Amino acid sequence: MRAAFKTVIDNKQVAVSRLLLWLTFQHFETFKKRFAAFPARIEMLSRFRSSTEQKKILADLEAGQGGRGDWHSSPAFQRCEVCRPRSAVVDEEQRFGVAHKERLKEMRKNVDALALSATPIPRTLHMSLVGLRDMSVIETPPRDRLAIQTVVAPFQEELVQTAIETELARDGQVFFIHNRVESIYSLGAMVQKLVPKRASSLPTVKWPKKN
Repeated sequence: MRAAFKTVIDNKQVAVSRLLLWLTFQHFETFKKRFAAFPARIEMLSRFRSSTEQKKILADLEAGQGGRGDWHSSPAFQRCEVCRPRSAVVDEEQRFGVAHKERLKEMRKNVDALALSATPIPRTLHMSLVGLRDMSVIETPPRDRLAIQTVVAPFQEELVQTAIETELARDGQVFFIHNRVESIYSLGAMVQKLVPKRASSLPTVKWPKKN
């Protein structure tokens, strides 16, 4: 948002592209709230808008009146020579393929591109490690949310039991992830055995049927 604000203050357009409709609306509302005190026009292109509204937004984009939307598929952004988007923000990077990102770069050579991702793809991580791509990491948790604590340790039933009991004691939730389908039944039974006092409060486990 700070990068978008800097671009708008310089009288340039910003395009934010993402795949999920609910995330589109969430971004739209957040941008409107954060930019309400400034002379910035925020628009949204999605199925939430009628065809008439979409045509009006695209026409205004080509006229240089600002806005944000799926610029890579927008004919207005492709044709506009005077008011091209100066910055492009791609959210949910993992859902965008490599070909999509390269197409964005080819369409506008002078566009600053930012990619947002909660789980970067291995290609992005590798490019950042070898110095081909800059990466900024947000390590501050949202307000009223504790930072995540990660512990790597040998598998021990006592450790699993302690972790589950500690989390449930503070009215938290526990997600136990296992990567072997063949042994998921026995592991599920082990978890149920480790927390017998909580068994009545745990939902009934329905394991998938074996083929």
